[in-house]
Amino acid sequence: MEIQDYLQILRTRWMVIVVTVAVAVLGALAVSLLTTPTYQSSSRVFVSTSGGSTVSETYQGNLFSQQRVASYSELVTGETLAARTIDELGLNMTPAQLASKVTATSTPDTVLLDIVVVDTSPGLARDIANSLATQLTTLVRELETPEDGGTPAAGVRLVEQAKESSAPVSPKTTRNLALGAAVGLLLGIALAVLRDRLDNTIKTRTKLEAASKTPLVGSLPFDKNLKENAVVEFGAAHSPSAESYRELRTNLQFLEVDHPPRVIVVTSAVPAEGKTTVAVNLALALAEAGHHVALVEGDLRRPRVSKYLGLIGSVGLSTVLANQADLSDVMQPTKYEGLEVLASGPLPPNPSELLGSEASRRVIDELRGRFDYIIVDGAPLLPVTDSALLTTHSDGALVVARYGHTTENEVARAVGNLETIGAHILGAVFTMMPAGRKGGDNYSYYYETDSSIPRQTPNPVTPGSSATAWDGSQAGSPQASSPQASSPQAAPPQASPPVAPPAAQPPVTPPPATPPASPYGTGQPPAAPTSYEAGPPRTSTPRPPTATPPGTPPGTPRPPATSVRKPGALDNGVAPSRRYKE
Repeated sequence: MEIQDYLQILRTRWMVIVVTVAVAVLGALAVSLLTTPTYQSSSRVFVSTSGGSTVSETYQGNLFSQQRVASYSELVTGETLAARTIDELGLNMTPAQLASKVTATSTPDTVLLDIVVVDTSPGLARDIANSLATQLTTLVRELETPEDGGTPAAGVRLVEQAKESSAPVSPKTTRNLALGAAVGLLLGIALAVLRDRLDNTIKTRTKLEAASKTPLVGSLPFDKNLKENAVVEFGAAHSPSAESYRELRTNLQFLEVDHPPRVIVVTSAVPAEGKTTVAVNLALALAEAGHHVALVEGDLRRPRVSKYLGLIGSVGLSTVLANQADLSDVMQPTKYEGLEVLASGPLPPNPSELLGSEASRRVIDELRGRFDYIIVDGAPLLPVTDSALLTTHSDGALVVARYGHTTENEVARAVGNLETIGAHILGAVFTMMPAGRKGGDNYSYYYETDSSIPRQTPNPVTPGSSATAWDGSQAGSPQASSPQASSPQAAPPQASPPVAPPAAQPPVTPPPATPPASPYGTGQPPAAPTSYEAGPPRTSTPRPPTATPPGTPPGTPRPPATSVRKPGALDNGVAPSRRYKE
């Protein structure tokens, strides 16, 4: 692993580190609060020997005193001196208990000995330290005095008495908290790295593409609003979810340019991956682009599409497969333009047999002839085989994987099930990706709309209409809804060329006709008067100028204007939608 890998682990597993540090700090604080405060007092004694008359004897006496310091340190921490101190102070403890509170320290190359006592009472610690120094002086005199009553070879003299301490020496709360934070940080980093190594869930695009053996066609961010309403608001400004579904729609349309997929099964490896939400909003994204879309509730075990869209689920796919109703009778329109839903119907006891039957194939084929796109919400692949059977009737499947939830093994097994039956896999979709940071896989960009420019507001579209009138100068024009007026290349009506009268009869010129209102306002040339021939009057309808081949004699009828393409027709070669109820 490189440094960037460790930094990525720290960025993704920061919660583990924070929790570990917090636990360590709280533990250190608890220990500090629960520990009884202790106080320390110390006294100092000086060890000396009898002086010599020469320099050599003096030097030997100094070395002797330093050696005596080490011996006297053992006496200070022993039970003999502790017993004498207990008798002097009248303490209610054993010599061993008192000895455990006493330590003796000496500075190297000196004859100074410090007697240190630690106790919960600052006054008692002071008294014990002074008493030990006094008893040590007496004990050393007894030990160093010869039996015949001569001069002692060495002696101890108290040079500094103990004082009562005002601040406890333990616990040191600040030090404990700092130590706890340091230990918690190291432990948290170790746990984060260990957990990342043991975690086999998919969190990167590279792992998902490797597990599914297909390219990633869509990355959908986590949207907390989808918990309450599974339908994305495509009209909302700055909606990362809406833009992600539009990107998924575009990628699907360009997967195979010559034969783009029209019947798509949306499935996942295991439940709770967000496949139904993907199916519903993908259908809405396609309908938003002007396509006629059918959304099929192909999960006959736990249907959710009708619940999300507020439709009736008691009749639908299973009803048609059981020959109890026609397809046109159970298709339900929605409040979204261009989207119709085929609900699941009553849950059958044998969903796999129904979905794999020839009747299921005929239903899909009939939907293919009526709609531009058919989105099928299938069941998970690993628990049941329903989606695998549906994929054989479709143009391909989208495998949905949830960030941090789906494992590599689950995706690999699901793709293997589809490959076993020869199903076509269109790609993988990553759902519930966390908000990305710069340099991550999911980073959102915003492109602000210029608020200083007036916006056009589309009028409500009447189903079956071939054009949309926009609010503006053209909305009030009598030709605003005509294909010629709505075309940016349409020109104002021109005068029709006069028709030559027959030679035997003079032409009859009627009064000038009132020219039609021009959608381009004033300043345009009005239509010329219409010419008549003798006999029954024949009028000519003004139409936009049409290119006429050179050399055409006057009076030749113009070719008919080019018809406007019906809304819903696809630009990629797919046949336009056929409204079967028109």
